[in-house]
Amino acid sequence: MTDVGFYHLQRSPLEQALPKLLEKVLGAGLRAVLKAGSEDRVEALNSLLWTYDQRGFLPHGSRKDGHAEQQPVWLTELEENPNGATVLILTDGASSEAVANYQRCLDMFDGNDPEAVQAARARWKAYKAAGHAVTYWQQTERGGWEKKA
Repeated sequence: MTDVGFYHLQRSPLEQALPKLLEKVLGAGLRAVLKAGSEDRVEALNSLLWTYDQRGFLPHGSRKDGHAEQQPVWLTELEENPNGATVLILTDGASSEAVANYQRCLDMFDGNDPEAVQAARARWKAYKAAGHAVTYWQQTERGGWEKKA
């Protein structure tokens, strides 16, 4: 059983919220696979993670960078786990048939997009039906997260 958390982006876009969540994952000594909707989106997020904070960076890489086994965060649009991650992060409405292979899954969706919300609801039902522990996280006024269900 995987702990699947749905992260409802309402106050800030993925580009602002994602680095903070990745910092928490890495701070806990965990590795992550981040699955995006396309190869172009992977490279846009790859660039973002190098530049979002002038005081530091999140160690990560994608297929263009190589050395997957050495990357604490692996960005991909494929169904793969080449860095031995225990955390799966889904963005852009991406889904995974391998959720059960991870300890934790963070499903981040745009709460200002009705289609994204509807798709997230469908994924919620599917994960719950598959026996995963499902929780809902809502952004707070300050951009943090509050567990709601």
